Amino acid sequence: MSTLTLRTECCEINRRLPATGLVDLTFGNVSVSDPDRGIFAIKPSGVPYADLRPEHIVVLDFDGNIIEGTLRPSSDEPTHRILLKAFTGIRSVVHTHSRNAVAFAQAGRPVPCLGTTHCDAFYGPVPVTRSLRPDEINGAYEHATGDLIVESFADRDPLQCPAVLVRHHGPFAWGPTAAKALENAHSLEIVADMALKTLALTPGIQEVDPCLLDKHFLRKHGPGAYYGQT
Repeated sequence: MSTLTLRTECCEINRRLPATGLVDLTFGNVSVSDPDRGIFAIKPSGVPYADLRPEHIVVLDFDGNIIEGTLRPSSDEPTHRILLKAFTGIRSVVHTHSRNAVAFAQAGRPVPCLGTTHCDAFYGPVPVTRSLRPDEINGAYEHATGDLIVESFADRDPLQCPAVLVRHHGPFAWGPTAAKALENAHSLEIVADMALKTLALTPGIQEVDPCLLDKHFLRKHGPGAYYGQT
């Protein structure tokens, strides 16, 4: 994959963020990688989405060295880089401050799996990380955030739950393409909105039965999936 193709894909998905309602101001960024070449593209820091062009996108290697681009990459670049390296099968990471997902992150609560809409997208609750320690905050903060997310998936498949809430911060989502990563970020915000309203109506509600979770997730994502078209 050429760097121009990579920058164009990255630019396109970043420009689509505002229309999803997932971002306010410039509170979000998308990265897209070429794992075979060990490089990735990411939005430059603080540039309005409507102004983005492929030539503005920054390309780095997996050690964090800038390969192409004259602008400063997103401040979240180290977090993206760690996830792209650690999670096999993903090519793109989307970070937003979407309001309902942030509400759960600020409360330090996972997004519970309360219905089949959630089951269709995430295999169980969307986890929330622990809080960063003072030494992690005062050290390589964005790098520590990436390590924290990877730590949270030590016993969980990141492809079965392609999103996480960083406590006190907000959501990160990922996928095999930039379009799929954006879809996962959008799905997270939708189920977070539904969960907040459901919990307001019935605070003590229990999560769905595991049998129902299996049925809905695996009919879309399992080896015997039959949802949609081939």
